[in-house]
Amino acid sequence: MKTGLVGSPMPRVEAAEKISGVAQYIDDMAFPGMLHGLTIRSQVPCGKINGIRFDQSFDWSGFTIVTAADIPGKNLVALIAEDQPYLAHSRIEHPEEPVLLIAHEDRSQLFQARSKITIEVDTEVPCLSLSEASHRATTQKSFVHKEFLVEKGNVETVWTDAEKIVEAVYETGLQEHLYIEPNGVIASVSPDKSEVTVIGSMQCPYYVHKAIKQLFNMRDDQVRIIQTATGGGFGGKEEYPSIIAGHAALLAWKSGRYVKLIYDRDEDMAATTKRHPSKTRIRSAIDKDGRLMALDIDFTLDGGAYSTLSPVVLSRGTLHAAGPYDCPNTRIRSRALKTNTPPNGAFRGFGAPQSIFAIEQHMNALARASGLSDVEIRRRNFLKDTSITATGQIINDHVDLCQLTERALNLSDFFAKRETFSRLNPGQTVKRGMGLATFMHGAGFTGSGERTMASIAGVSGSPEGKIKVLASSTEIGQGAKTIFTQIACDALSLPAEMIEIADADTGIVPNSGPTVASRTTMVVGKLVEDACKGMLSKLLSAGLLKREYQPKDFAQAVRLHLAKYGELKILSEYRQPPHITWDDKTYRGDAYGTFAWGVYVAEVEVDTTTFQTRVNDFVAVQEVGKVVNPILAAGQIEGGVSQGIGFALYEKVVCREGRMLNNRMTNYIIPTATDFGPIRVEFFESPYPFGPQGAKGIGELPLDGTAPAITAAIEDAIQKPVCHIPFLPEDLMETMK
Repeated sequence: MKTGLVGSPMPRVEAAEKISGVAQYIDDMAFPGMLHGLTIRSQVPCGKINGIRFDQSFDWSGFTIVTAADIPGKNLVALIAEDQPYLAHSRIEHPEEPVLLIAHEDRSQLFQARSKITIEVDTEVPCLSLSEASHRATTQKSFVHKEFLVEKGNVETVWTDAEKIVEAVYETGLQEHLYIEPNGVIASVSPDKSEVTVIGSMQCPYYVHKAIKQLFNMRDDQVRIIQTATGGGFGGKEEYPSIIAGHAALLAWKSGRYVKLIYDRDEDMAATTKRHPSKTRIRSAIDKDGRLMALDIDFTLDGGAYSTLSPVVLSRGTLHAAGPYDCPNTRIRSRALKTNTPPNGAFRGFGAPQSIFAIEQHMNALARASGLSDVEIRRRNFLKDTSITATGQIINDHVDLCQLTERALNLSDFFAKRETFSRLNPGQTVKRGMGLATFMHGAGFTGSGERTMASIAGVSGSPEGKIKVLASSTEIGQGAKTIFTQIACDALSLPAEMIEIADADTGIVPNSGPTVASRTTMVVGKLVEDACKGMLSKLLSAGLLKREYQPKDFAQAVRLHLAKYGELKILSEYRQPPHITWDDKTYRGDAYGTFAWGVYVAEVEVDTTTFQTRVNDFVAVQEVGKVVNPILAAGQIEGGVSQGIGFALYEKVVCREGRMLNNRMTNYIIPTATDFGPIRVEFFESPYPFGPQGAKGIGELPLDGTAPAITAAIEDAIQKPVCHIPFLPEDLMETMK
């Protein structure tokens, strides 16, 4: 029996339980005797803590109170640099920094109690901007979270021979994830304090597992982390759940009761991570034919008060900073800097949207300087098969960016519309424009990351003869459960009803790595496929199954194996493809096993009276290996494009003294479905040999190309450069002056 489910629009396997309301999200759950928790946070950017004062006129009986002194293990969040405390004990480094925790049976009592607690701080002069951080970093290395240098050729040798030299600065702002469901967990501790369990909304159970182990100084088997149905993540539930899980677990540890800790929307927006703001300075040289001679790029991210994931966000942003362009002399210097603002962290695209915005806008500047069109300057500089990137990676994806570009231009009627708009725009108050962006996104962890992670996934047989997929990759709305089902069905020639997906529970499933980096389908899906093939081979070699079989035969073989040999479980561990070589010290080699590629075209209208910009049409063409599920894949692109529209035109985090002021859905504006025109999606397929049936990752790709395509279209409409996003009506008004 051949299923052929990979490549088909199979319905989501968890759709019915979510549509019917059967799915239990964390705030749907309650346990006997459960307390509710609340985090008490700093109101100032930085300073020395002198003490915590409790209003003695308030009735504190019935409250559980936790400070840093109550932490049984290490008061640092286990991640990369391990510089962020769970609870501040001597210093404040940013507004909204957690200082103590309280819990009570009556949640309303928590908010009354919060107003009765005073954190006494000797305030200091904060660092609140990238420019100030850059100034301080010249003399204080503590203001540098991480820095990289990537070089190819020698940029200093080409300036005197250049036909044109163009230099400009590009900036991007903070962006809030605004997932549907705020952060939340429930924690419990065994009566003898030998075990800690946390359930909740998260992307990476094993990240939380590692963090809780260190917080309580426990062994692997003493900590259990279980993901519940999760209402979106976009990277915002990658590292942050380690903090909220630790806080709930500390309250459970001290109280001996279940503790639920759920953020209200305003707390979630004000206190949790955002997309890193960026500033990119590019100096470039081209020859008389418009070909790149040199790219000298300085890329800087605002990491906030603590390192969190800034080093790896900076890494990906650095490695994408030169775009999909072949330049013989490239230098990329990058830094993530410290400011006294809430830490920034993972967000869909993971640094690449910031640096790709800069290089794409710069290519438009080069087009203007050279007299070539924005399309032609790109065509002349595209990476091709056997081209070499800034890290020395040889491109072997068999990608044809010219073909993708041609398709996007044809679908959007690019040249005809541009000619019409150019003719009609003068004298009109509503001007229209066309813009494009060409880009790539590395799938999976950077360099040696996947090898170091050594992810494991597997499958097991049940007494009913069904197969259970064992992976810690989480379903966060992107369709992981459906994709794994399709892959397993095809590998085993079984119908979907014979495949189950195990809960993302560290007590049940192996560590498959985090649900990030466009890796779930490509990397973990491949492990699932290999494990399925291993199970089939095992049943065949045991003589329990013939090569030609029906589903009932397979089920019987599973039952026979369980009866005769016991457990039937096959695990598959990641092995790096032989073509990948990477040196972490020199930052040279194959940055990614493969790339997904895209060409996006935006059509916009700009009202020079109201200064509003609207995206009227959007074409997204991408090469993504093998499309496993066309409906889910198109949904990923459409959702990512709409999120990118927000990044470009709507979403501005307004801060004062490091605190987010517009931390409500009433005044943090995102686009709705009525705010833009159709998003038309088309895929090209060039199967990747090391992905399941050739699949690559695609989830982050649309965040890379959407904003620069839109800003390029605005430039075309108003005939003025756009060098920062979000580009709000007030920015347009200022530009038009």
